[in-house]
Amino acid sequence: MNKDITLGITETGEAGANTYRQLMTEAVSIAADWLEDGKMYDGMPIETLRSALKEIELLPNDGIGDQAALKEANQYFLQHALQVHHPLCSAHLHCPTTLASQLAEVLINVSNQSMDSWDQSPSATLFEERIITELRRIIGYPSGDAGIFTSGGTQSNFMGLLLAREYCLKTFPQYGKGSLVVICSAQAHFSVQQSVLLLGFEESCVVSVPCDDGGRIIVEALADTLDDLAAQGRKAFAIVATAGTTDTGAIDDLTGIATLAQQHQTWLHVDAAWGGILLFSHQYCDRLAGIEHADSIALDFHKQFLQTISCGAFVLKEGANYELIRRHDDYLNPVEDELEGVPNLVSKSIQTTRRFDALKLWMSLRSIGAQQYGDMVDYSVDLAQQVAKYVDESEHFELVNSTQIASVLFRIKPESLGGKDSTKTHRYIAQLLFDEGHANLGITRRDGIVTLKMTLLNPHTRFEHVKGLLSTIEKLVGC
Repeated sequence: MNKDITLGITETGEAGANTYRQLMTEAVSIAADWLEDGKMYDGMPIETLRSALKEIELLPNDGIGDQAALKEANQYFLQHALQVHHPLCSAHLHCPTTLASQLAEVLINVSNQSMDSWDQSPSATLFEERIITELRRIIGYPSGDAGIFTSGGTQSNFMGLLLAREYCLKTFPQYGKGSLVVICSAQAHFSVQQSVLLLGFEESCVVSVPCDDGGRIIVEALADTLDDLAAQGRKAFAIVATAGTTDTGAIDDLTGIATLAQQHQTWLHVDAAWGGILLFSHQYCDRLAGIEHADSIALDFHKQFLQTISCGAFVLKEGANYELIRRHDDYLNPVEDELEGVPNLVSKSIQTTRRFDALKLWMSLRSIGAQQYGDMVDYSVDLAQQVAKYVDESEHFELVNSTQIASVLFRIKPESLGGKDSTKTHRYIAQLLFDEGHANLGITRRDGIVTLKMTLLNPHTRFEHVKGLLSTIEKLVGC
């Protein structure tokens, strides 16, 4: 062995600390320079970058060293990355981030805790338990720590449906698997269908209930659906309500749905991956009225909570229901640990190895505080309403949705297109704005018609930014 096999490996002690400090200082300098440049995107063509990456020998016989690898990552990755902190980066639920979450990432990475067992994450385990307890208080759940951090809404929704299925099979054994269904709205997230497939059901077991013009489930139609299923001898093992649909931010009537769920003894899971942020709002928290009646809730903190990706949580109302999926393994979370009060969080998760993402939210809440978080949420909702009003009153744009959170869907009026193909024109405009680094607008469809979308999560975004963008679009179209 001719080469030191410890090169490039983090180590304790003074020498290791000095090397770490030097490299991290260089990395921070590169990151700060990128932020200072401020351009949303440099427009690098896909094939140009793909070709450049093909030329790199990914696994050289002798490594190039940490500094060279950092320089290369800056050149090929960071300089062509999307600047999510830009005020007009608004295509998706893809947020700028709090500085506290960035700071937390440094501590998370250097410590590299694994959240499955206490002996791999002693202090981190207690941090996560404490923050779950606080989230439960804010939701209105009973005191306790039943919940777990997840990779995001898709995983949280899966956990909700997994527990709902197990609860139903245990509580209502007269229903066979073939008679079980899941009910959700026509605007529910695709992860509902994805989850039922993973649970071994046919996708046809998902019953979609129609929505009103605002994208909210029609409660009367839900009641009829539940009655029809009962008449057929079938059982809904879960109702999935949505608090913040991906495109329009629509929030279902959680109180009305909860009443029906209780009447039919059906598990209620609320997908609040986006809309859960309204729990922190000063003005609009009442839009989540009834969420405390849910049996389980999905929350995403890498959306409008402004956390680095990934960061979500699954919150379970009754901790006893974890027994439906609890497993023990002698090497990881033995029964003896549980009897002695040792908190091994793997018992609450479908993941084994898991990052300490809870620290990001902890530090953000502590750093920013309830007042500013609420102010930021209210600002985004108010800005979206202001933009929607401006679009609705404009000469050349048509407002497509009413907004309950912070999204605005709009399109160019047909008479302002001058005979141009609507689909091609809207797609061309969005792509051109993106390639030139001016803005990132979403493209979606409403009633089969291509529509532009702004998701206004960034507290740095001002109404003047949006007005300027709309003016640019008018010029591109030739209005």
